[in-house]
Amino acid sequence: MHDATGNGAGLSTGTTAWDRDAALMTARLLLEIKAVNFRPDDPYTLTSGWKSPVYIDCRRIIFFPRARQKIMELAVEKIGRHVGYESIDAVVGGETAGIPFAAWIADRMMAPMAYVRKKPKGFGRNAQIEGDVPEGMRTLLVEDLTTDGSSKVQFANALRKAGAIVDHTFVVFFYGVFPGAYRTLADMDISLHALCTWWDVLEACAGKPYFSEQDAAEVRRFLENPCAWSAKHGGVGSAEEALELKARRDAGA
Repeated sequence: MHDATGNGAGLSTGTTAWDRDAALMTARLLLEIKAVNFRPDDPYTLTSGWKSPVYIDCRRIIFFPRARQKIMELAVEKIGRHVGYESIDAVVGGETAGIPFAAWIADRMMAPMAYVRKKPKGFGRNAQIEGDVPEGMRTLLVEDLTTDGSSKVQFANALRKAGAIVDHTFVVFFYGVFPGAYRTLADMDISLHALCTWWDVLEACAGKPYFSEQDAAEVRRFLENPCAWSAKHGGVGSAEEALELKARRDAGA
C-alpha cells in the first residue's frame, strides 16, 4: 500500500502480508462489481474539491451479497488485527453511506451500534446520534471511504461532544493520494484503518482488461502527483485549498 503522498510508506496501521492480500482481494472484488470508475477525459469533482480521473462507489457493495460478505469478513479481521476486538465497545456509522457497513461490522463483532448524523436533528446531547449515545465507550467510527479525512472530523467531533471516546476510524476504501489526510486525522488523535487504496486497485488491474493502457497511464500520473493533476483540471491544488472550500461550504450550509 501507499500513503497519502504516494511514496509507499503505508497506512497508519502498518502493512503486513495479510494486509496486502486483503487489499488486493478487496480491490478485485470492487472491480468485479463495477464499483471502480475511470474517466480521465471527464474528471470527477469530489466533494472535497479535488478533481480525479477515478471514482469509487462503495455503495454498490450493499447490492452484491457474496462480495459484501467477503469484504465485511476482511473488515472485521482488519479491525481485530490493528485495533483489537475487545478494544471496541461500540460501532458508529457516519450518515448515510457508513450506516450499513457499521451495522454489518457491529453484528459480526457482537457490539452495540449507532449512527451519527451530518447535522443535529432536534436538541440535546443525542441530537446528532441515533441508537444511543456511546458515552464513555471506546467507539469505532465507520464510513464507506475517505478522500482526505475531512468528513471524519465532523462525525468524530459530534461523538466526542456527546461523551464518546473516538480513537479509531475504519473505511473500506482510502484514496491514499491526497495530502493532508493523515495530518487531519492525526491532529484529532484518530488512527485510520482501511482495506485498500487506489494503488491497490491499480495493481489488481495489472494485466487485466479493466481499462486501456492509456487510461492506466493517466491514472498513474494522477496518483503520483494528485495536487498538480487536480489543479490542471480545474480542482483544488492543495490540502489548504480543500479545507478552505469545506469551510466556505459549511458556512453557507
